Amino acid sequence: MAPNGSSSVNAANKPGFMSGVKQQTLQILSNSLSIARMKFALLTLLAVALFAPAASARKPHCMFRVHAQANERDTEVFASAIKAKASGKDVAIEKAARITEDEVVAFTLYQAPDGTLGALLQLDEHGRLALDAVSVEHRGQHLFIFLNGRPLTELLVDKRVSDGKIYIPSGITVADLRLMKKDWKLITPKDKQEKKK
Repeated sequence: MAPNGSSSVNAANKPGFMSGVKQQTLQILSNSLSIARMKFALLTLLAVALFAPAASARKPHCMFRVHAQANERDTEVFASAIKAKASGKDVAIEKAARITEDEVVAFTLYQAPDGTLGALLQLDEHGRLALDAVSVEHRGQHLFIFLNGRPLTELLVDKRVSDGKIYIPSGITVADLRLMKKDWKLITPKDKQEKKK
């Protein structure tokens, strides 16, 4: 070894020493890039697995909405004005539907006196709870029923409704019925008798 320490500097400047360090550095970098790529691929697959079922969820054929009567002093953000069939007056209804087609599971069909059809809709547990709540909160007011984008009927809430059933007295057309059958189970009187046995 040289007295001034030059031999240690010379060893560091040798091509073999530096190429080994560079090679190890490149190998570490390429491994970390591979790991990053694998993490990205794994996250991408996970995202596809999580969001694909939501994207392919069935879209309902029949649109059903139940809106509660709103306070007339509510702003346009929360309420809309419509003409009530029963009174002919403009009334405010809540913009957000309290019950939708997602909560309907089955229906029973009736022939209405005016030649249209009526139905008794059976709600799932979420719909039953929503109907129970709205019947308590809005007692003495009206619920406005919309089917496939058109106002169908309005129902006066005169008591608590906790059975999860909504009666539509009339106004359902044959075209509505076709769409309803695609989304919900039709319960016939024969089905009801078999259930009782």
